[in-house]
Amino acid sequence: MSQDVHVVGVGMIPFTKPGANQPYPQMAAHATNAALKDAGIGYELVQQAYVGYVYGDSTAGQRALYEVGMTGIPVVNVNNNCSTGSTALFLARQAVASGAADCVLALGFEHMSPGALGAVFNDRPSPFDHFERITDELVGNEQVPLALRYFGGAGLAHMQQYGTQMSTFAKIRAKASRHASNNPVALFRTVVTEDEVMAAPVMWPGVMTRLMACPPTCGAAAAIVCSARFAERHGLTVACASRRRP
Repeated sequence: MSQDVHVVGVGMIPFTKPGANQPYPQMAAHATNAALKDAGIGYELVQQAYVGYVYGDSTAGQRALYEVGMTGIPVVNVNNNCSTGSTALFLARQAVASGAADCVLALGFEHMSPGALGAVFNDRPSPFDHFERITDELVGNEQVPLALRYFGGAGLAHMQQYGTQMSTFAKIRAKASRHASNNPVALFRTVVTEDEVMAAPVMWPGVMTRLMACPPTCGAAAAIVCSARFAERHGLTVACASRRRP
């Protein structure tokens, strides 16, 4: 069976560089409470939670939600690298659509460290082993940070396969900056032009400039998803999450 699923509340805190952030439980609690307030419901009505993060210990999702309440709901921790947040939201939506729950929280947070990304567990096979071999074939064993190597290599592969120009990547970065300028919680809100992106210091010759690279960032965001019957029962309007029907 499948039922309609609605996002009835969202919350997000300002994103910061590592060191300027609160610890992850506080960040996560602020985002969750903002989403609950936006939905107009209490945490006691949430039946499940899917919590996404990459840089944290096992069950950090439970620790984050201790700050919101101790209701005994199942909390599922999600780690899926760059798609972690969208995966948590997908699972929350799936739980409601299947009828397993009527009101579910999707929460994502990241409490990162300064500096380039790197492997944490060096005593076992890396999940990037196969990807690393392909990257070696494509760009060689470049001595650059992991993220720049992989994303730069992906950019190079796209250029070679589709004839994509570096200026196209610069246009995308400029577009993102225009969106960020209107987002009060974004880390960088300065609008940059395509020419400025192209003129920035080169990180990878012919592929990437400094303005195309994103730094480690800390923050949290949350969404409340529910079924149509839950919204009806609690007087929530699905057209505008911040209002309740009279």
